[in-house]
Amino acid sequence: MFELAKKQTLYIEKKVEFGYYLVPEELKEKKVPASNEHVLLPGKYAPKDAKRGDAVEVFVYLDSKDRPVATTVTPLLQLHEVGRLTVKEVAKIGAFLDWGLEKDLLLPFAEQTRPVKKGEEILVAIYLDKSSRICSTMNVYPYLSSDSPYKRNDTVEGTIYETGRDFGVFVAVDDKYQGLIPKKEVTGPVEIGAKVTVRVTEVRSDGKLNLSLHKPAYLEMDTDAEKILDLIKSYDGVLPFTEKASPEVIARETGMSKNEFKRAVGRLYKERKITISDEGKIRLA
Repeated sequence: MFELAKKQTLYIEKKVEFGYYLVPEELKEKKVPASNEHVLLPGKYAPKDAKRGDAVEVFVYLDSKDRPVATTVTPLLQLHEVGRLTVKEVAKIGAFLDWGLEKDLLLPFAEQTRPVKKGEEILVAIYLDKSSRICSTMNVYPYLSSDSPYKRNDTVEGTIYETGRDFGVFVAVDDKYQGLIPKKEVTGPVEIGAKVTVRVTEVRSDGKLNLSLHKPAYLEMDTDAEKILDLIKSYDGVLPFTEKASPEVIARETGMSKNEFKRAVGRLYKERKITISDEGKIRLA
């Protein structure tokens, strides 16, 4: 049988007034295929001088009446693929996306991880719902691959597609591979749909990537130290918190993790640019 939402080779079974009926290879010799065994290719998509038995590469989807129909146009995404599509409109049942075909692609409200708006580009995957309708989802995790070519310390780009309090921030690396920024690495606000440049800190045994928004410590320490100096100056020479402050306070005030903050403070203290009192107060030297 033909497959929905996929490119495939079908064969011309017969010509009709409005196009050609196509069948899969195993049925091309059958004289009278059943109605659910063939699919219409509208005449405007048919190759010139088409005749019975000719092979045609087509994409099969559902028309406005949910009937299978074939086209020689290749959509931007096929079944289980992940990629970026543009929102054409938001309606009562969900959003409709432009995927390169005459009929737009539905993104149900239940499959949106955040509200979307007309004109924006979003990361989605293609799936078939329980009624075999072709739909899209922003929950792309099941459709991402864990077979990336990357190794530790590689710099990669990706799209944030989910945030979780327990684990961290989930990233689709190259919009196709599974990646995670662990919770301890997230020191500032993040937004679903944002594009990020990150560093691979680990390739796990299952192939998934652990990521960081930060450069290696030895590269970031100088920058962090200068940032802390500027912060101390903005507070008239004395920080209003110490190294014992909570990670949340440090992240809010500096944008750093507690470890990054302590490393930078240690650098400044070693260089005698700051002093630290017995009570832990950090001052300009």
